[in-house]
Amino acid sequence: MAFDGVVMSALTRELKDRLVGGRVMKIAQPEKDELILTIKNYDQYKLLLSADAGLPLVYLTDASKESPLVSPAFCMLLRKHLQSAKLTGISQPGLERIINFDFEHLDDMGDLKKKRLIIEIMGKHSNIILCDDNNTIIDSIKRIPSSVSSVREVLPGREYFVTETVKKTDPVTMDLASFKDTVRAINAGLHESLYKGFTGISPLLANEAVYRAGLDPDLRAADIDDDLLTHLYKTFSRMLEEVAEGSVYPNIVYRDGAPYEFSVVRLSLLESTDAAETVTFDSVSALIREYYVARSNTARIRQRSSDMAKIISNAIGRAAKKYELQQKQLEDTAKRDKYRVYGELLTAFGYMAEPGAKSIKVNNYYTGEDIVIPLDPELSAIDNAKKYFDRYSKQKRTAEATEKFLAETEEELQHLESVKMSLDIAEHEEDLEEIRDELVSCGYMKRPAGRGGKPGAKGAKKSGRRVSEPIRYRTEDGFLISVGRNNYQNDELTFKFANGADWWFHAKGCPGSHVVLKTDGREVPDRVFEQAAAVAAFYSRNRDGEKVEVDYLERKNVKKPNGAKPGFVVYYTNYSMVVRPGTEGLIQEEQ
Repeated sequence: MAFDGVVMSALTRELKDRLVGGRVMKIAQPEKDELILTIKNYDQYKLLLSADAGLPLVYLTDASKESPLVSPAFCMLLRKHLQSAKLTGISQPGLERIINFDFEHLDDMGDLKKKRLIIEIMGKHSNIILCDDNNTIIDSIKRIPSSVSSVREVLPGREYFVTETVKKTDPVTMDLASFKDTVRAINAGLHESLYKGFTGISPLLANEAVYRAGLDPDLRAADIDDDLLTHLYKTFSRMLEEVAEGSVYPNIVYRDGAPYEFSVVRLSLLESTDAAETVTFDSVSALIREYYVARSNTARIRQRSSDMAKIISNAIGRAAKKYELQQKQLEDTAKRDKYRVYGELLTAFGYMAEPGAKSIKVNNYYTGEDIVIPLDPELSAIDNAKKYFDRYSKQKRTAEATEKFLAETEEELQHLESVKMSLDIAEHEEDLEEIRDELVSCGYMKRPAGRGGKPGAKGAKKSGRRVSEPIRYRTEDGFLISVGRNNYQNDELTFKFANGADWWFHAKGCPGSHVVLKTDGREVPDRVFEQAAAVAAFYSRNRDGEKVEVDYLERKNVKKPNGAKPGFVVYYTNYSMVVRPGTEGLIQEEQ
């Protein structure tokens, strides 16, 4: 799975065909390391450039992202230099994972100026750099001083150059002689010699070239004759020439239903296996979006939710410890009735006790057996009885209070586990905002300065953001199954969206989403009940289980106690079924 130089080459050609000659209409920086340039060239395109250390990307997108209220400094700088600028060229140096975007614009004096925006896709060293026509850095989305990198500073005023930490041969300019020299110098297996010896070649592509040549990838260059090396050279060159000429085959190879590898050339090596399934795309950007964007969004959501995850985890730990201590305290009061019996028996038979006695043996009229009651020799029998009654009353009050606290702590634990579950299935920034508001309202977090308000109704504005909507699935019969993403949404879904005749589902005895099956007055087939239950099981803490028990009932029988925490409901009459968690046979609707 490599965003290698060959993919970059195909992407560069695609971008060149669509964007060159267009003008920059809008520049946004929705993330600290991400830009979106809107370019008008007959049609309007959105070019996303991401220098995220975990997942750097370049592709054309249709999606919009919300920008921060205050634009970052680098975004403002780009607007100054590139707003309304004409994109005159797009190029890739060799097969480096670098794309250069060349612009022309008029400065404040009306003079024509040239600028170059460079994106480097290099893992944690990825960057977006703006240079002038003298190759001098104006600024970058990530400034790299000498204290961070001794190889190259990326700072305003420094000369821009591409670092070459490992000497490799450029496959674009190679000839037969340089090809042979390179693979022989590496002196490893043929596939290893290709990806270690040539710029922009991934192990996947190297294996594909050797497979197409019909050679053993573990053979060393020194062990085969010139004719076979020439054959490998021609195969390798032809594969690269096809990409350079625009004859690309954007595809993802799936195994067991999951994306396994992707490329812009046909992966004959993988297609030859029985378990592989290949899906092709109309463009390289579409390929990248399909393969990477979900991973990118998930990575960002997880990164942004890390503070809340830590808060929730700490709160669960404290609540669990408190629950354990309360249980122990309740256990300590379990023998309180014994002290009441002692008091009653001493009241009835205390006259039999001798002065200064340390105990008395009497008949327990509750059981008919004789028991020995310890006494304080300095107190009379009646005072000993009063002492036992006092101890009983104290422990009874303690037990009653502890039972109440236990119920509250158990409810708190259930609530925190449900919030944790909501965080696990969060997919969008709006989801995180609602979870953050819930944590604030329940006292687990402080509200950031400048923010206020409570979550609004569906489609309303809250803190400048749109409230997220439930996850929706359609059955083959056209029934709508809706899933709450968090506790506020669970309440909204159950008590505002659903009507009394709709069906409500929830995994039994564990945190999970509320799931509503809309009936629209129709009779619901059994298989639809099973599908809705499977969805409820899938969006619960037990989603990894083989079988999960799910409660379901008409929505009119679901109640919310006064003052209950978000997402907490009660019901007393329900059906249950055991299902395998999943969403098979359902179509997820776009949000």
